[in-house]
Amino acid sequence: MGPASPRLALFYACSGHALMHILTGLYLTVVLSLEQSWAVDYDTLISLWTVGSLMIGLGAPIAGWLGDRWSESRMMAVFFLVTGAGSIAAGLVDSQLAMMLALAVLGFGASIYHPVGMSWVVRNAVHRGRALGILGIAGGLGVALASLIAAVLTGLVSWRAAFLVPGVVTLGFGIALSWHIARGRVADRKVDVNPDTHRSTRGDMVRVFLILTLTMAMAGLSFNALQVAMPKWFELEMSGVVGDGILGIGGLVTAVYLVSAGAQMIGGILADRYSLRAVYLVGLLVYPVLLALASVLANVPLLLVVMIAVFVSSAATVAENLLLARYTPSGRRGLAYGLKFVLAFGVAPLGVQAVAFSYRLSGAFDLL
Repeated sequence: MGPASPRLALFYACSGHALMHILTGLYLTVVLSLEQSWAVDYDTLISLWTVGSLMIGLGAPIAGWLGDRWSESRMMAVFFLVTGAGSIAAGLVDSQLAMMLALAVLGFGASIYHPVGMSWVVRNAVHRGRALGILGIAGGLGVALASLIAAVLTGLVSWRAAFLVPGVVTLGFGIALSWHIARGRVADRKVDVNPDTHRSTRGDMVRVFLILTLTMAMAGLSFNALQVAMPKWFELEMSGVVGDGILGIGGLVTAVYLVSAGAQMIGGILADRYSLRAVYLVGLLVYPVLLALASVLANVPLLLVVMIAVFVSSAATVAENLLLARYTPSGRRGLAYGLKFVLAFGVAPLGVQAVAFSYRLSGAFDLL
């Protein structure tokens, strides 16, 4: 039995972030194939993700509390195992109800990642901004690859393979992490490697959390709605760029998130060097302007503006997470991140329903 390895813990944290976003993004592209396979309208099928997206938010505070009280590393193992099982189940179903239930299991497993994984990384990081930037790159790659993986596996094999293959890989990570925990190669740390010297009063904590409650909820709503709508939006507005195939659409969505994958590293460097509040505020002001501009564009201009919008949003996220960590006692950080993702993903069902409503009303996403 060797000593615990912080690098091994960071490896699992980054792998988990990528896989979490891959698995939760698969259905958003697979649904384009299910329209033909099941002969069901898009707005009906996309609504099946409502419960799964809701579970991502509802499960977060429970997961964060268990990470604080029990074990962050063991909760990460549970994350891999449950999320992988949910994805495998989604690849085996034959009805809308069964798909909704499988996606709900996937969403519940995915709810564990952010409150536990982020607290795990912050607790072990010397340079918190850069560490969260690396974690953000992994998550950004996951978001970017989700659509491409779904499109490639659907095109080469079937829509079932798009769920089964990533699900089996995720399950394998859960087994490997469980083995490393049992061997003592991955362990929990109760004290921060680099404690924040900033001292906050209870009034500061309450005021900051109330302000962040609003900004995190709105950012979560816009991020989730954009992610859900993007494949169908690009199919409608950019068929002249890539044709009508699902692979081309998946490639465009991947391009958007690949460009933004490095945004959190840049955001992390800025957060280490400048005021967290200033970095966060600039992102909050610029992002909605870019979304408004994107709503009146098409083809390549639309693609470019959406790329910039997602980049700005991702960069600002690091400052948001560090602000939350600064104004939260370390022993309750997992719970605090859990409450954040109740807001960020708890509003996700509203985003899903807004996408379905906008498309049902006009056959497009201008209203959204």
